[in-house]
Amino acid sequence: MKGALRIGRIAGIDIFLHWTFGLLIAGIFAFYLLHGVGVQAALAGVVLVLVVFGCVVLHELGHALMARRFGVPTRDITLYPIGGVARLQRIPEEPIQEFWIAVAGPAVNLVIATVLALVLWGVGGSFDPNALVQPRLHFLTSLMWINLLLVGFNMLPAFPMDGGRVLRALLALRMNYVRATQIAASIGQGMAVLFGLFGLSASIRFCCSLRCSCTWAPSRKRSRPCSARSRRASRCVRP
Repeated sequence: MKGALRIGRIAGIDIFLHWTFGLLIAGIFAFYLLHGVGVQAALAGVVLVLVVFGCVVLHELGHALMARRFGVPTRDITLYPIGGVARLQRIPEEPIQEFWIAVAGPAVNLVIATVLALVLWGVGGSFDPNALVQPRLHFLTSLMWINLLLVGFNMLPAFPMDGGRVLRALLALRMNYVRATQIAASIGQGMAVLFGLFGLSASIRFCCSLRCSCTWAPSRKRSRPCSARSRRASRCVRP
């Protein structure tokens, strides 16, 4: 595949890593360093991301192996910074087959999260979601919550995500495939607009808070001479 490196082969399916994945690793490392958590914590964050993408590979294998069960081969699996993609050679013949293929991926993450939760419960570990900020101290907790987030995010009814494919499969049980695809795609486009507006709003709030912090600091410096002058003035008018 162009722009991707073949890193292995599992169950007869080639696994590729896109070149942009390196940008993600560098960005994660820089993110932790900029937050002043130290090199060790930054390295732990990078290791966490690598393990998460191992879970993503298992997620995509869940799709691929379920598709194989229905006689649908998988060309390959490619990992991108935003996730993985399992390329099926054709669309399943029956809607119920697409339903099970789409559900199989998130089900893998749910199983991983359940196993990690049982391990944490057994060793008396923390279930605090704030552990995501300190992966070096709460590695398993962070990994558990990330897998749960992957389940929730992938099951959003936004086609062509897993949840959107589940929605299309359910709709196709009651109408033709073309109409079901149109409805699922329209819902996906609507959710994309909502996500875009949310991201724009968050960016505006961040820029405003950054501007306020930048203007507040100089104003505080300017206020010091004024307060000094006022103290001198108060001494001059003392009776």
